[in-house]
Amino acid sequence: MTEQQTKTPYDLPDVNGLAIGILGGTGDQGGGLARRFALAGHQVIIGSRKAERAQQAAEALGEGLPVRGAENAVAASEADVVIVAVPWDGHKATLESLRAELAGKIVVDCVNPLGFDKKGAYPLPVEEGSAAQQAEAVLTGSRVVAAFHHVSAKLLLDPEVDEMELDVLVLGDDREATDLVQALAGRIPGMRGVYGGRLRNAHQVEAFTANLISINRRYKAHAGLRITDV
Repeated sequence: MTEQQTKTPYDLPDVNGLAIGILGGTGDQGGGLARRFALAGHQVIIGSRKAERAQQAAEALGEGLPVRGAENAVAASEADVVIVAVPWDGHKATLESLRAELAGKIVVDCVNPLGFDKKGAYPLPVEEGSAAQQAEAVLTGSRVVAAFHHVSAKLLLDPEVDEMELDVLVLGDDREATDLVQALAGRIPGMRGVYGGRLRNAHQVEAFTANLISINRRYKAHAGLRITDV
């Protein structure tokens, strides 16, 4: 039997030492992921349109963490894996400006295209199908994975929270890339990465964030997901 045939869904790569770039790391979601990955021992580069703002965000996460700030292009080019956590309205333009820097890299999109009105959050239509598929359409030379959509930014940033008991759904068409992102999710205490299907299924994962927001508002919680029997 080949190595691929004997591999199980639980065999994940060693991701120690990978440098992680976070585009949109000045926001709560990106900053929270930056903090957690830095606590896990990864070198983290927060990206922003302005290096000074990115560095301020890095310093705000606390002393002694292996986090620094840089312009988006630097964060994209110097990181091994790049997480996209930018606002939806700037998603496409940001990625278009970084095609060259992101070529050949695993790019993890965690953007949720949502709108808000007096009834609450609701998913927005995306021409390509989802934010992740838009990233795939723009970054034709990158390996795009969708993940980290349902992780509470408030819990990520809370120094009183040591573990986050939840599963991260990881979607993509490249088995090596999704395995690596699953392993990265597992670097955060309490988290587990679970394969959630092909990238074409990212729409409902992104849209479900609107349901979680409704849950959290009703119950004053920071709910996540757990997948049973896996």
